[in-house]
Amino acid sequence: MQAEIQLTGGDEIAEFTALWQWLAGERALTGTVSVMRRPAAEEELGGALDTLVLALSSAGAVAALSRALTVWLATRRADVTLTVKASGEVKLDARRVRDQDIAPLLRQVLRASDER
Repeated sequence: MQAEIQLTGGDEIAEFTALWQWLAGERALTGTVSVMRRPAAEEELGGALDTLVLALSSAGAVAALSRALTVWLATRRADVTLTVKASGEVKLDARRVRDQDIAPLLRQVLRASDER
């Protein structure tokens, strides 16, 4: 299963880099995290790195991603929103989603993809 994560809000470049490093540093996610470059717009010299792609091969990896995102969002001071896409899509707002709500939302989106 593949999950895509996009980030908006705050200093997007710094927050995206921090999330990328956070997920890449998770032992259970080692080797699953890559970055997708969107195509360059007409007025741009190159495409931006704006999507993290995770290849999740087990329920353990899905649980590890859920835990990692829950903890990462709890550490944010900026108003950051993550969009997680698999078969469905969920938006997680660091300021407005309670920690205990994040894991069930992620599992729902990621499980739905896994059950196909």
